[in-house]
Amino acid sequence: MSIRNSAVALVALLVAGCAAVNVNLPPITDGATGERHNGKVVWRDLLTNTPNESQRFYGELFGWEFEEPGTVFGIGAAGGYTLIRHDGRLIGGIVDTKVLGKRDNVSQWITNMSVTDIDAAVGRVVDAGGIVMAKPTAIGSRGQMAVVEDATGAVFAMIQTSEGDPPDHEPEYDGWLWDELWTSDVDKATEFYRGVIGFQHTDHDVEDRSYRVLKMDDQPRAGVLENPFEGERPVWVNYLRVKDPSAVTARVEDLGGRVLVEPQDRAIGGEVAVIAGPSGAGVALQTWPLD
Repeated sequence: MSIRNSAVALVALLVAGCAAVNVNLPPITDGATGERHNGKVVWRDLLTNTPNESQRFYGELFGWEFEEPGTVFGIGAAGGYTLIRHDGRLIGGIVDTKVLGKRDNVSQWITNMSVTDIDAAVGRVVDAGGIVMAKPTAIGSRGQMAVVEDATGAVFAMIQTSEGDPPDHEPEYDGWLWDELWTSDVDKATEFYRGVIGFQHTDHDVEDRSYRVLKMDDQPRAGVLENPFEGERPVWVNYLRVKDPSAVTARVEDLGGRVLVEPQDRAIGGEVAVIAGPSGAGVALQTWPLD
């Protein structure tokens, strides 16, 4: 399985690319919430060189809706950024990598983690064993964003939102459920995120291995596990909540995608599958609750 994680490309697209086109990304909520959830994954952006095909793919599979931000926001005016909604709720964005001048296929879902003080968090990255790929950069109405590589090589974005974070709510079907770090060294990764973000963690025995959960103020925020695919680079993987993974995967190829991992029972419970959209960006499917 190949879930792309090109650090250099991500930095160019998310930071230098944004600056080059004078990007002003819209907020991640429809109105100011005033909420701050340090360590919560609050946004996911799809980098793709096939934005139209990707919209059809996710729209047909999950009922997602798409809208252009409009001329108020720089990248929207250029047609390079699209907002994603599910049941009216903002859940993510699509970046057309061709508009940003990137010809290579670096398609991937990018995990954006909220921090309450982005300068302080980025300032702790190097001491924790990571690399600062792009320093905090103002991206208009969205707030400030930085791109970093953790101590095991996984790339993700940190964001300090200008209008607040989305409130916690029960995950909806066909919406985002969970996020996991698939890494080469669980303990090393855990120490990095503890040092930079401030996570605590708990371990849960699952058959012959341990499943680690990162928590903030006793609220589960993400999972960490040893990468199940030997030789693959550490990566953040995003999960969608579905009722029936088999019903989804049965339609994937007809819509231009691929089934990377067929539906199967998962050791921690429920069923799981992994699919890729038309440009190759991978996303996981999971049933929940686990019954």
